[in-house]
Amino acid sequence: MKPKGIRVGAVQTRILRVLWDKGEATAREITDELTRERPIAHSTVQTLLRKLEAKNAVAHKTSDRTFYFRALVSAEQVTGSATRELLSRVFSGSAHDLVAHLVRHERISRKELDHIRKLIDEAEDAEG
Repeated sequence: MKPKGIRVGAVQTRILRVLWDKGEATAREITDELTRERPIAHSTVQTLLRKLEAKNAVAHKTSDRTFYFRALVSAEQVTGSATRELLSRVFSGSAHDLVAHLVRHERISRKELDHIRKLIDEAEDAEG
């Protein structure tokens, strides 16, 4: 059975990436990490962490009055949910239209194209 997806925003995804990389982190550590890329208010991170907890995407434990957060969802769950939403909302559910758009409008390296061909071959083999 595939894991259930979860819908999160762009900054919430950035927070989850920090947690996936570190395993667990305080809100301050997350803020510091995100600020390396682009400034963000600590209060914003705290608010988004509460929202992620409400979605059961993260949990925290307390030690010496400090909250340590960890992700409860995997990158695969978040990616799958976002991809399904994009496919449905923008491409009317057509995987062909999504892939065609990427091939025509995005720069794809030879190495990535080779990997995509391999994935297609594997999918065809799995179909029989």
